[in-house]
Amino acid sequence: MTTIATSPRASLDTVAQVAAQLRVDAIRSSTSAGSGHPTSSMSAADLLAVLVARHLRYDWDKPAADANDHLILSKGHASPLLYAVYKAVGVVTDEELIHGYRRFGQRLQGHPTPALPWVDVATGSLGQGLPDGVGVALAGKYLDKLPYRIWVLCGDSELAEGSIWEALDKASYYRLSNLTAIVDVNRLGQRGETALGWNLGAYAARAEAFGARVLSIDGHDLAAIDQALTTATETDADGRPTVILAKTVKGKGFCEVEDRPGWHGKPFPADMAERAITELGGPRRLTVRGPLPETGEDAGRSPTTAPTSPATAARYELGAKVATRKAYGDALVALGARDPRVVALDGEVNNSTFAAEFARAFPGRYFEMFIAEQQMVAAATGLAVRGYRPYASTFAAFLTRAYDFIRMGTVSGVSVRLVGSHAGLEIGADGPSQMGLEDIAMIRAAHGSTVLYPADATSTVALTNAMATIPGISYLRTTRGGYPVLYPDGETFPIGGCKVPRRSDHDDVTLIGAGVTLHACLAAAGSLAALGITARVIDAYCVKPIDSAALAAAASATGGRIVVAEDHHPEGGLGSAVIDSLVAGGSTGLRITHLAVRDMPGSGSPEELLAWAGIDAEHITAAARHLVTDE
Repeated sequence: MTTIATSPRASLDTVAQVAAQLRVDAIRSSTSAGSGHPTSSMSAADLLAVLVARHLRYDWDKPAADANDHLILSKGHASPLLYAVYKAVGVVTDEELIHGYRRFGQRLQGHPTPALPWVDVATGSLGQGLPDGVGVALAGKYLDKLPYRIWVLCGDSELAEGSIWEALDKASYYRLSNLTAIVDVNRLGQRGETALGWNLGAYAARAEAFGARVLSIDGHDLAAIDQALTTATETDADGRPTVILAKTVKGKGFCEVEDRPGWHGKPFPADMAERAITELGGPRRLTVRGPLPETGEDAGRSPTTAPTSPATAARYELGAKVATRKAYGDALVALGARDPRVVALDGEVNNSTFAAEFARAFPGRYFEMFIAEQQMVAAATGLAVRGYRPYASTFAAFLTRAYDFIRMGTVSGVSVRLVGSHAGLEIGADGPSQMGLEDIAMIRAAHGSTVLYPADATSTVALTNAMATIPGISYLRTTRGGYPVLYPDGETFPIGGCKVPRRSDHDDVTLIGAGVTLHACLAAAGSLAALGITARVIDAYCVKPIDSAALAAAASATGGRIVVAEDHHPEGGLGSAVIDSLVAGGSTGLRITHLAVRDMPGSGSPEELLAWAGIDAEHITAAARHLVTDE
């Protein structure tokens, strides 16, 4: 085995040796692990060998350097290739590559994650790397104003995902000439040929229709790859992103599997691996690094310090009717004035979510994603990679389209703030297609997430501010209509806490609401008082993590009699959070009535719909009275 150290640009003869090493190492690691995708790695080995050895401007010893280019493996199943690259540049040892791949407790996981410092985002759910790359490219062009480039290796199968085309559309709209998608068109997907096979002309027509500059090449011709990558680095006159369509052969380099279906996601048995490695010229120990970033300096990630104190938004008079979505817009503007790392995105409803207020105040830090919710969350993810604090808003119902991006955001470990307005039946006559009735359950299920549901303007401002420093995925649910301000200016709302706006030393029943149903609970408490029944009211503004201590104390104080009311389907929402908490905490003797939206709604006024679902004050009163009097 030989070692060749090259810098800053290896010759194409050396690159050919590197490409062979990448193929051999992809085979060795996957065969050792007993699983993996060697053939998907082998098809793209020439592409990454040329990129890493001659074009990727990256200081491998300083992965956090601001000037580094970004390499995103959108076809994340080709992780053996990426990890072989990391060995080739000298940041992963041969021992780790062969014996650490896909092993429990090791960082070379089956699909890449930021457990490795050279990985920006987790991939493997196809169609996500390029949309995430758009977010990184937005940061580079409009915020960082640095000349780093974003290179995304895509598979041809994932071009069936609509999110890829959302990404190209927005990359063209924002003139992201710093973004290059390299598509490994190897013809074969998991179960056979892809829809377009090797029809590069069809792919090119589609990419050009979305505004990209397209270069079509033989993906195994090193000189052609080198020229295409060079062209991609030359700023396009129209500011277009570049798509390189590379015709490749799956399993390239081993004649027994080249362009043969049935080998996707299958490691070679030991005897086949030995034959393949021999055909490829045997193992190598080449180390090769390409050019350093233009500055050659380790500026380090720009500071992302939190605001020194909560931003000051509009003050609201007690009792005044204010929509929480309006308070969100007010709070975001004030927060943006104090924290230059705050950015906002929206899905073409910013006049309804009130993100428009931020767009007017800070147009350079606002990105309109139009009606492309997947791309909106992906762009927020990419912006978070660069250390920004993105707030992404749309109607609560429409975030369901982007759930896989939210889920993958938890794997990436990014901090993204989501805001869903027009939630629940409360929106009224628009009907069920517009009613977010699953959103709390959806975000609660995301690992490490935080779910917030303020009932008034004051709590909305406090929680919007708090989200700026909450790690992971956080979600703020806002309502369409105006509701009375309950809390004075300056009231605190700790994450994981709750408010108890009504209580006594001899409460008979606990009423738990959040958002719109908190107001119904307070009205019900008044009606119950007239009947001689004293109710404790809990404002569960933080649904996750919920205030387990306060719930347990209330259950104990009121003999286990609890009414939970929520403008949400019964599965996975506030009621589930309350019950889960009480059961896990060991509360006994519970008598819980759970009021939720259990049937399919239609159009109507908010009052009609809340009454129809049985979550208005009248129904809460009846449920509480039944618990107290029918024992």
